[in-house]
Amino acid sequence: MHRVRFCDPAGSVRTGEWTDEGIVFDGRTYAPESVEILPPCEPTKVVCVGRNYAKHAAETNSEIPDRPLLFLKPPNALSAHGDTVPLPAGKERVEHEAELAVVIGEQCRNVPEEEAMEYVAGFTCLDDVSNRDDQRIERNWVRGKAFDNSCPIGPVLATPEEVPEDARISLRVNGETRQDSTLSRFIFTVPELIAEITSYMTLEAGDVVSTGTPEGVAPLSDGDRVEVDIEGIRTLEHTVRRD
Repeated sequence: MHRVRFCDPAGSVRTGEWTDEGIVFDGRTYAPESVEILPPCEPTKVVCVGRNYAKHAAETNSEIPDRPLLFLKPPNALSAHGDTVPLPAGKERVEHEAELAVVIGEQCRNVPEEEAMEYVAGFTCLDDVSNRDDQRIERNWVRGKAFDNSCPIGPVLATPEEVPEDARISLRVNGETRQDSTLSRFIFTVPELIAEITSYMTLEAGDVVSTGTPEGVAPLSDGDRVEVDIEGIRTLEHTVRRD
């Protein structure tokens, strides 16, 4: 099932199912272009993972970490399917990063790996838009990763059985493929990530774990149209704008 949060033409926030016929809620079917698509969840935080693909670590001349490299994106970073992301003014290199996002279904802490998937509500697509100018010179990546609207996410929440363990993940800019890999190339699996994160912090229902990006990250330019495609999940689309 593909669940979608949206604002209907009357201004009410709804949660429906996105089918081949359209978005279905309460016996009515809406054309996707007739409603405003919202982020599929309302997280208190997005816990992101760095260097979770060996080839991405190699392209950045970085070592493969011996434990998950974690950082945070706050709620102000969220943006939705169809949004235009404003890139930080005066920054030369702002890049895309296609990622599988895991949405947590219920509050959890100190979760064993073997139980981790019991706490997963579903999967969605995410673009970890990254300001490299500042990321390269700061320790905690607040300027590099946490700026407004830097986390396009969606468009749907796909139930776990919809997404194969070796699902293909790709990203296109203006129709040109830049990233293309599979989830089977994770260094740390989803259960390993949830177990590690919850050994340090409580994850709340709706929180997001973003699992890292494959190789092929590259700069974005004014007006670019970005598509993140993960097998089993509908395509996330957004544009970017330079002030």
